[in-house]
Amino acid sequence: MYRRDDSVELNDIEASNRYNIDTTGLVCCWPSEEVLAFYCINHSDMFRSKRVLELGSGYGLAGLVIAASANANEVVISDGNPQVVGYIQKNISINAETFDRTKVKSMTLHWDQEQPSEMFNSFDIIVASDCTFFKQFHRSLAWVVKSLLKHSEASQAIFMSPKRGDSLNKFLEIIKEYGLRYELIENYDPTVWNLHKKYATGDDRSWPNYNEEHCYPLLVRITVGHFV
Repeated sequence: MYRRDDSVELNDIEASNRYNIDTTGLVCCWPSEEVLAFYCINHSDMFRSKRVLELGSGYGLAGLVIAASANANEVVISDGNPQVVGYIQKNISINAETFDRTKVKSMTLHWDQEQPSEMFNSFDIIVASDCTFFKQFHRSLAWVVKSLLKHSEASQAIFMSPKRGDSLNKFLEIIKEYGLRYELIENYDPTVWNLHKKYATGDDRSWPNYNEEHCYPLLVRITVGHFV
């Protein structure tokens, strides 16, 4: 997979200021992103024949995994940073032969900007990892989910997000304000859960700076109706 070194350059900061975005997608592959990709592989059936959107994707790991393993109809991998979207497109090109009949594309999608009308209520599943950290984007992120997710009981958004203080809880409050439903799941996969407990108790010291508040992603399922 194509990615940059773990660094941020001056032109990245300039892009951040110009587009009102953060640069975290350019720095590294975050734990939540890896866990989301792992979860999507283990639940690939949910994406079969579906139209899927990844929000704030960084280098697009989860979207690429879905495209390569789930027989989805279409996967759109998006980020608000045009520089990041360029890297996403390179990753799509590099991995194109693994996608079979799944249509895969990248796009710049800034949550604060109005989205194309043809995207409204058009996605069966939305996925995102660690996108709730910055509170100033909570309302626009919630609006994007409500606007772009299909209004059907089978449609859902899958978020992997650590608590990061009160950031996740604040986002969930806004989700309720927008009339969306959510389910918060702490233990959603035995492998991930067992690793988390070992890191948290110190039984596994391979991650010495492990902090549950910032490192362990909770699973949030968001729907416009009842859970199925």
